[in-house]
Amino acid sequence: MAGLEESGSNPDVGLLYDINGLTRDTPHWLDRALAFAGEYGLLLALVLLVVWCWWGQRKRGTLDDAASSVAAVVWAPLAAGIAVLVNVPIRGFVERPRPFRDHSGIDVLVEGKSDFSFVSDHATLAMAIGAGLFVAHRKFGFVGLGLAAVEGFCRVFMGVHYPTDVIGGFALGTAVALLLSPLAMALLTPLAKAIGRSRHAGWLVWDREAGPVPPSAVSESPASSSSEAAADPDERDLAA
Repeated sequence: MAGLEESGSNPDVGLLYDINGLTRDTPHWLDRALAFAGEYGLLLALVLLVVWCWWGQRKRGTLDDAASSVAAVVWAPLAAGIAVLVNVPIRGFVERPRPFRDHSGIDVLVEGKSDFSFVSDHATLAMAIGAGLFVAHRKFGFVGLGLAAVEGFCRVFMGVHYPTDVIGGFALGTAVALLLSPLAMALLTPLAKAIGRSRHAGWLVWDREAGPVPPSAVSESPASSSSEAAADPDERDLAA
């Protein structure tokens, strides 16, 4: 355990040892649970969150609203895929070995990691989905960002990434999701509207049963309608 990096003088390596070292005090079942969550579970939860958000955004009152909202939700997983593709040349250029290859005493909770470490694909995917969901719907976005943060912790806890690998993944996922969002919305929204007008596939974009609010219902209580809209601003997506 000798040397500058292993002594903790390097903040990145020191934090790696601090977080991964928690495995020595945690029960085996918790280590297994966090390893499964970090490898598969949290990404699956984010996918289910996207599906949940999409299902709700279909119920917007008009096709135009539903199409722009659904397009924003669809952008979240697309952004994640693009971010991972962008990461391919980054990992090949940096060529940073996994931490357990350069440092002793790392408790590795998942086997078979022989590729490079920077940037973390899992952190990139998770944060791109979280940031994309935040564009579509703030409440779902906050949940997604929280899951992404847990994903990042798990990757370091599992001993397969340095903290800076995770931070780099967060930065890459956020940049792709936010910077390309205007272009993505310009392309996806017309496509969503076209699908929404389809007789057979329209349900993917717009729940016609939700339909526009009848004018009589609006005229009966305009004050209550405006107060309800003001009471819950988070229900309005940022892309609309």
